[in-house]
Amino acid sequence: MQYKYVAYNQQKQLVNGKVDAPNETVAQDMLTLSGLKTVSLKVAKPLLDKDKILGTTYKISNREIIMFSRQLALMIESGFDIAASLDLLESQITNKGLKKVVQTIVQDIRNGMKPSQAFAKHPVAFSGLYCRTIAVAEETGNLEKALRQMADHIEKNANAAKKIKGALMYPVMVLILMIGVIAIMVTFVVPSFEGLYAELGANVPLPAQILLDATNFLTSWGLYILGAIGALIVAYVILTRSEEGKYQRDKVMLRIPLIGKIIILSELSRVAATISTLFRAGVPLPEVMTLASQSCENRVIARALTDVRQEMLQGQGLARPMSQRAIFPALMVQMASVGESTGNLDSTMDTVAVSYGMEADDRTAVMTGLITPITGIIMGGLVAFLAVALVSTMYGMMGQIQG
Repeated sequence: MQYKYVAYNQQKQLVNGKVDAPNETVAQDMLTLSGLKTVSLKVAKPLLDKDKILGTTYKISNREIIMFSRQLALMIESGFDIAASLDLLESQITNKGLKKVVQTIVQDIRNGMKPSQAFAKHPVAFSGLYCRTIAVAEETGNLEKALRQMADHIEKNANAAKKIKGALMYPVMVLILMIGVIAIMVTFVVPSFEGLYAELGANVPLPAQILLDATNFLTSWGLYILGAIGALIVAYVILTRSEEGKYQRDKVMLRIPLIGKIIILSELSRVAATISTLFRAGVPLPEVMTLASQSCENRVIARALTDVRQEMLQGQGLARPMSQRAIFPALMVQMASVGESTGNLDSTMDTVAVSYGMEADDRTAVMTGLITPITGIIMGGLVAFLAVALVSTMYGMMGQIQG
């Protein structure tokens, strides 16, 4: 990623320019090492982001990045240099977006750029976490190991997200089906019965009357209800454009019964796995915490991690700041404390990641088990009510005709 900076040099002159780095922390460190005192530092956004356009046009999936990382690790382990390995892989890639990205990376590496810097130019395909791990591996000479670690890390996160989406898919599909059934009844079935009863001048049975009243209400107020829903959606979109709005949205998500706990466990599992992976790769702990917070999807947890990092830099360690925030459970705090004291933070955080991942899976299974019968009961109740209303209506009409 490229950053624009304004800084003072050693001669106290104001200078500006651009620097390539996987994230803002690394960019700041690079400027400091160059003898510059930073005044401002922000991401350089081109008028046309070719990488973003490619990523939108040809979606690059996690599965493709996982396969690419493992194949690249195998090629390097076999004795090929990274440029030759990328060349060989590029000829086998079918995704046009990833193929173009790899072509650009090969060119940049052959022009003298470090692999981590070349990867960092394509954030749509390779995250800051990925690029920083590669940067550390360049220094230690364990590039193939780092690539496999990142492949495993991405795969674990993708599987966790897939399970949560799968658990929520069933109730959404049932809700859509219910809305469709109600719409058909209100639009076509009920009005015809209402017309028949009006012609016969008969008394409408109670179930049918309830259905007719509901239909009349929706017919009279349906547009207003849709308008109100549309206004709420627009307001939600506007409010969640700001960082504070997104923070409040994520805060509400964590308070939803059943779902909130699953989100917390899944996020903390990914955070622990990120800390484990980066610490094992040799990334300094302050930078590990920065990358962990940046990779966190929930802003409440991300902000808590940022606060922990700030207090850690003040000499309070990792476990103590965590213990002062309720978002971090006792197990994670204790394991962080043990990891700090023994120097095995990667192992203890890996244990936390596995433990919370399993608990999130168990809770997801329980939630799915509860949702299935509940939605079945609701759907069955709706169908039963409609059946009773229609049958009572038909019997009522037959009685009027015979009478």
